[in-house]
Amino acid sequence: MGQEDKKVYILDTNVLLHEPLAIYSFQEHDVIIPMTVLEELDHIKDRRKDVSRDARIAIRAIDDALRDATPEEIAEGVRLEKPGDESLSGHLSIYPDHALPEKSGFLPAVENDNRIINTALYLQNEKDPLMVVLVTKDINMRLKAKGAGMQHVEDYRTDQLISDVSLMSKGFRQLDHEFWAEVGECESFQEGRDTFHVIDEAILPDAFPNEYIIDTGEQFAARVVTKGDGKVTLHDLGRERILGRQAWGVQPKNVYQAMALDALLDPSLDLVVLTGPAGCGKTLLALAAALELVVEKGIYSKVIVTRNTPEIAESIGFLPGTEEEKMAPWLAAVTDTLEVLHRHDESPDGSMEYIMDKANIQFKSVNFMRGRSIQNALVLLDECQNLTASQLKTIITRCGEGTKIVCSGNLAQIDSNYLTPVTSGLTYIAERFKNFEGSAHVYLNGVVRSRLASFAEEQL
Repeated sequence: MGQEDKKVYILDTNVLLHEPLAIYSFQEHDVIIPMTVLEELDHIKDRRKDVSRDARIAIRAIDDALRDATPEEIAEGVRLEKPGDESLSGHLSIYPDHALPEKSGFLPAVENDNRIINTALYLQNEKDPLMVVLVTKDINMRLKAKGAGMQHVEDYRTDQLISDVSLMSKGFRQLDHEFWAEVGECESFQEGRDTFHVIDEAILPDAFPNEYIIDTGEQFAARVVTKGDGKVTLHDLGRERILGRQAWGVQPKNVYQAMALDALLDPSLDLVVLTGPAGCGKTLLALAAALELVVEKGIYSKVIVTRNTPEIAESIGFLPGTEEEKMAPWLAAVTDTLEVLHRHDESPDGSMEYIMDKANIQFKSVNFMRGRSIQNALVLLDECQNLTASQLKTIITRCGEGTKIVCSGNLAQIDSNYLTPVTSGLTYIAERFKNFEGSAHVYLNGVVRSRLASFAEEQL
């Protein structure tokens, strides 16, 4: 690559909090970190919020890269080296943005964001004709930078696998014709009560393991088992059969819920991702399946319920009671669902206490999942749309032998300032695990909570 093709990337603080090792993500290009970013990381690293851990990791990564360098070398740029990554040949430098000269056109240096933007503007002029790019996950900062004259401003998209959320796999394929009209004859075989069909891969191009197949008819429903040698093997589920399945008294209201319940009740699947609008039944189905698998079938020994709570690390310690009691306000959706499942019992309160004990349901904070090894449990991770890919990786890698994890969320209800539907960790794992034979993803199409909720989802 010629010198004229090299780019210079200036990183905002939120990029390093989103991905602490982001300095290694720019291959042969140079990375500059303004001094203001280091100061912000320093202020964040001692907070009680979960983000402080990411700040400490980022600081250590920068220290490792610059440890043996002199001040002159740091100003000039130190070669980035990461074992096993031969494409990495860029340089890392720290820029003393506090020493920037006064210049017309710069933003008032009263805010840290403005100081970082001013650094980018200054370097854009200094390093011309090299392309200088400001990288930030803050949408408003990107707008301010462009308005101030920054030519190249980007979101950090290294962990983004799709360019638009409409391209995200739904986990199922809805054919616009009847399946057997397209297939004709094929090889079929039985294994116990289960029927399998082997069809030509051209009929289902780009099929992936555990993708569900439904058609315009009212009978056919199948799941992809294997793919290879130009053939796709399907497990014939039967639309009527999966719609008739139950878990803890809950029966699917549509074929999308039926596919989700099939994945939830299958112990061979270690990861199930459920997405869809509010009111489509994600939490209800996950909890009903959990009770069925733990209490009725005894496949798992406990249910661990957790969810992302952005403010929980700061405020949980000031709430009274045990960890479960502290978590109660954030897990009300789960306890509400338990009430729904037992509302017709003679003594609903007694039933809930009995089930909580029988199923060994534990409410845990995401913060306290780090460092654990979870064995023989069913983990329900709710509100995943607000987690980053690295946060979800931390939780999923806690799962040991005999553990199944269910990640659910609504990509239309992201509360994070720095996440969008395409950069959410929920989108990332749904796409990254698409070809893993131990996972399934189902988008629950349609709201079944109430006609009011359905109208609101469509019209508001």
